[in-house]
Amino acid sequence: MVLPGVYAPQEDTALLAGALSDEPLPPDAAVLDVGTGTGALALMAALRGGRVTAVDVSWRAVCAARLNAARAGVRIRVRHGNLFTPVRGESFDLVLANPPYVPAPAGGRRPRGAARAWDAGHDGRMVLDRICREVPGLLRPGGVVLLVQSALSDPERTVTLLREAGLKAAVTRRQRIGFGPVVRGRERWLRQRGLLSLAEQEEELVVVRAELPV
Repeated sequence: MVLPGVYAPQEDTALLAGALSDEPLPPDAAVLDVGTGTGALALMAALRGGRVTAVDVSWRAVCAARLNAARAGVRIRVRHGNLFTPVRGESFDLVLANPPYVPAPAGGRRPRGAARAWDAGHDGRMVLDRICREVPGLLRPGGVVLLVQSALSDPERTVTLLREAGLKAAVTRRQRIGFGPVVRGRERWLRQRGLLSLAEQEEELVVVRAELPV
């Protein structure tokens, strides 16, 4: 169920779901899904036996995730809040993140409404940099973060920041997709900034996997 104003599962969700499918989960693993949206990834982790906490800054997304969990007969703890704020002091075996990552022309303004699911500042890293700073402190030894983002928002910087924080990090999945409505709507601006070449007609999505050594 997708409520109005809630980010619907798309290609980035599917790419991250594939990475989650390949990730071994310890019995009764503690899983955190930040930016849960409809709760699709949280449900997937719960069906694999994880003890899942899902977080979203949108109250509509919180309601959607709770409704979808109830409909699936799956127990998920859903919390409203900004990124990791609702889970301060907790630790997890796996963190899933599908944050906003699309560069936005009005990069100095905080996005509002549904745009909070995709607009991420002038360089697309408004939330990504915060995740890289804060997620290492939430991982248990051997814990893993799986994060999906666009090549428009510098995956190499994500990998570098996570490595500098002591994690083993790398891009593990890539997929090229046609421009969605958000990228199409700012295609000219992205080309002017050099984030898209004149020849590019597709956007690349990537999954970054990072692990805290035991």
